[in-house]
Amino acid sequence: MDFAGAIQRSGFPELLVILSLLFSAIVISTTNASIHVYDNELFREVGNAYLLSGGSEGIVASLTLDKSFASSIHDGRSYIRFDNITFWRSKAAADQHSDMEHSTGLIQVIIFEAADRNNIGGSAYGGQRAICCTPDLAKLEGCKQGEVIRRPSATNSNWPIVLNVQFGGNYLHTKMAYNEVPITKTGMYNLFFVACDPKLKGLIMSGKTTWKNPDGYLPGRMAPLKKFYVFMSLAYLFLSVIWFSQYVRFWKDILQLQHCITTVIGLGLFEMILWYLEYVNFDSTGMRPVVVTTWVVTVGAVRKTLSRLLILSVSMGYGVVRPTLGGLTSKVLLLGITYFLASELLDITEYVGTINDISGRARLLLVLPDAFLDAFLILWIFTSLSRTLEQLQVKRSSVKLDIYRKFSNALAVTVVASVAWIGYEVYFKATDPFNERWQSAWVITAFWDILAFALLSVICYLWAPSQSSQRYAYSEEVGEESDDEEAQSLTRGKEEGDLSLVKLEKNVETNTILEREDDGEEDKRQ
Repeated sequence: MDFAGAIQRSGFPELLVILSLLFSAIVISTTNASIHVYDNELFREVGNAYLLSGGSEGIVASLTLDKSFASSIHDGRSYIRFDNITFWRSKAAADQHSDMEHSTGLIQVIIFEAADRNNIGGSAYGGQRAICCTPDLAKLEGCKQGEVIRRPSATNSNWPIVLNVQFGGNYLHTKMAYNEVPITKTGMYNLFFVACDPKLKGLIMSGKTTWKNPDGYLPGRMAPLKKFYVFMSLAYLFLSVIWFSQYVRFWKDILQLQHCITTVIGLGLFEMILWYLEYVNFDSTGMRPVVVTTWVVTVGAVRKTLSRLLILSVSMGYGVVRPTLGGLTSKVLLLGITYFLASELLDITEYVGTINDISGRARLLLVLPDAFLDAFLILWIFTSLSRTLEQLQVKRSSVKLDIYRKFSNALAVTVVASVAWIGYEVYFKATDPFNERWQSAWVITAFWDILAFALLSVICYLWAPSQSSQRYAYSEEVGEESDDEEAQSLTRGKEEGDLSLVKLEKNVETNTILEREDDGEEDKRQ
């Protein structure tokens, strides 16, 4: 049973799609992005304050403050807009205020840039950093008791911005009157709703905020990716044109391996186009539809899974050194399904939902299985590749040996680059806990797409369709013996010594044929 045929007969792509949609239906209900929706959110107690996080995003400074083109999303303005922000307090809290009081229960809306984070809150008085001004801190820092401690920014005395909202008398709810805050400086902005009044315990808020950049609703740290996916789509299109021209030209001589490569190229092009369209929609509406984003993520997970299975199959010599994967086919498919599920879970958590709502601990739990499977795949790939090289050396198949050496070199460079980049990514995130380098964060995501494309291009170059593809394919005289050896190597490691004389004697006739074929191939390449 061959690998490509096994995938088709087992309904592997359909199974991946079904599992993806099932998971999506279970865990996803609504999704937000640059439009942050608050549905009866409860304030939580933090220090001496009640606090609710409204979100954080990188915003580029407004190109203009002119509102004459306010109907267009490309009006050049940047702002944070408040829509129907409503606060609800308990009846017990409302009853504590007299009807004669005009305004009660102060709530403060704080907007500040990440660089000014230390300008909110007081010193660690009493062993804990205080957000609200206490009688002691009022004497120490000169703040106003019962309000958020705020110090003006060194670059702009009007920032951080503090907007006050109060209840009327003993009303149970109140609406925020402020509509929009213009952003005139590029930075990572944070929004918090804070109540210092102990009587407001159990405060609830609903409504939404809209965060806009000059060119649309796409968050600043994601905006460069829209252009990046245009270039990646063109790169995959260029590769597709070259590959498919050869694929159609030598259709009768195509190997099963080359069918697999064609599938991965097509999925890669489809994924890049889908990502671009998803970002265009995001930029125009400020929302990430669940269905659209889930489909994009699913196509990406399928592409990554098939890419890794392709590399594993090539390393095993599938289609060139051996005609089938034999007894390992089911194990390869099982690994593929497992990797797809791990990748799908991680990507849905990262991309489907509010862009800043990922818990670090939850994301870590999803990253670990994905990283473990990648490590296992790398071990299996290099184990298989080593055995394939040994077989080619024994058979003295110089042309195929040269191809596999080039492939192993490219694979080694890819692994080294991946490890180095993971180290850089860890350093990048560890040294930037407040996302102040958000403008260059898109490179982290872009690197993996570029690396995957580069390795796919190498595979396309080494195994390009030609009129001699079938002629130089592996002879099917070698049976399941090599399959058993491959399975044993994964569980016991490499056995001592080289191939036995018995195995060499069994392959004498095959070696003679392969030598003649290799000589003809070398003459052709020269």
